[in-house]
Amino acid sequence: MVFHTYGNKENKALILLHGMLTPYQIWDTATEYFSRQFYVVVPELDGHTENEKSTFISVEDEVNNLIGYIRQELNGKVYLLAGLSMGGRIAAELAKSDTVSIEYLVLDGAPLMKTNSLLMAIMRKNYWNIICSSQKRDPKVKESFKRDFLPETYWEPYLKIADNMERQSVDNILDSVFNQFEFISYPENMKILFMHGTKANEKVSRKGALKMKEHNQQMKIRCFDGLAHAELACFKQDQWIREVEDFIKL
Repeated sequence: MVFHTYGNKENKALILLHGMLTPYQIWDTATEYFSRQFYVVVPELDGHTENEKSTFISVEDEVNNLIGYIRQELNGKVYLLAGLSMGGRIAAELAKSDTVSIEYLVLDGAPLMKTNSLLMAIMRKNYWNIICSSQKRDPKVKESFKRDFLPETYWEPYLKIADNMERQSVDNILDSVFNQFEFISYPENMKILFMHGTKANEKVSRKGALKMKEHNQQMKIRCFDGLAHAELACFKQDQWIREVEDFIKL
């Protein structure tokens, strides 16, 4: 795990966690905006490091690495923790820790429901095929990438991730991220925002949001009609920023 920091360390800390196969630069717009007022930390999660290979072991391992960093570098305090997709699952687990303090938790498309074995097998095959095709620089992958996954500006950093990605990391991510999440009641003073779209690939996120709401009445759910998984954060980050800023000003 590699940590990128922006802004004045004396300010309150924000941590932004990217999703699977998503480069840390996806947060560039949010980082530029929030670093004017906050100290922004953007990790390259394991299995997604661009300049050297690393292996994703489990959500729990990522959480432990983040807790160690927060305690050592941020005095154990995070003003806002936000996670996109896989990063949202990690953020939701991290927020359970009683060794760090988190005031605001923002989850965008976090997968919190267990995926059945058939769908898991399909995902495992599809993700690895995408990575192998990316390593071969298949032009069809680039076209689908900029249409459905990320803006073209992130193509080059994504390729660095794909070139370093190991099959073991893919298997570990799917096994850990898409396993059953233990829903708990977070501290009442922890404010929570769960964002998701309405297209078919947000079904898991929607179910997870409703389940989490049962345990946390203080949580706010924002549903964006017509948007796909991670579309708001990836393609409409100015709007994502406004949503988060409005949330922390409540």
